[in-house]
Amino acid sequence: MKIITSKITVPLETPRVSRWRLLDALQTNLASCNATIINGRAGTGKTMLAADFARRCGQSYGPTLRNVAWYKVDAPDVSLSVFMEYLVASVARERPGFGSETLARQARSAGAFNVSTLVEAYVYDLEKQAEPLLLTLDDLHLIYDADWVVPFFYRLLPLLPADVHMLILGRGLPPAPLWRLRSKQRLFVITEQMLAFTRQDAEELFSSYGLSAEEADFALKRTGGRATDLHAAAVRASAACLNEVAR
Repeated sequence: MKIITSKITVPLETPRVSRWRLLDALQTNLASCNATIINGRAGTGKTMLAADFARRCGQSYGPTLRNVAWYKVDAPDVSLSVFMEYLVASVARERPGFGSETLARQARSAGAFNVSTLVEAYVYDLEKQAEPLLLTLDDLHLIYDADWVVPFFYRLLPLLPADVHMLILGRGLPPAPLWRLRSKQRLFVITEQMLAFTRQDAEELFSSYGLSAEEADFALKRTGGRATDLHAAAVRASAACLNEVAR
């Protein structure tokens, strides 16, 4: 199978302002649970936040540098074999040769996958890699309906090595059985309400465009703090100021 490189590449776009309260929450979660879900509709800033955090994990943010693997899930990845190819390739991009046990187990299955044994092979490969890892799955909601998703992740998340953290992004909450892991402190959730810009966030964003706190507060009330809408409001206000000056 040919791997599409863009699907396993951290997005290049960087945020206008970093959301430090959320970045710090994600940093705390690395040590306190196996995985974090960032849940919100389109335009709420999930991917931008995750990409900002991923880049920082690979630099100097936090006490430990981490390898970063990124996998942008698409609807055709509903096939477990395709999903596993990308899940392996995302880590192998950082750790060449990664996934030999997983791919060998998948090849031997001849399409009749045993989810538990496949998960165990993947965890075995993760344990062989020597460095801490952040593994991000973007748009996982596109394959929530696959019959293997719940047993796969219900088995995988508790088995993740201590130095591996999974970041799951989606436009909806994962299937209900996975919520049991939340009560067992295996899973933390950043909700759409948490993603909303605060007054301080909005004022920092508008200030980066040379705009006032009053303009930021007005836009915040109109947009409800939704990331895409607030950015668009800042761009419009900035353009309006430039046009006024040009006159």
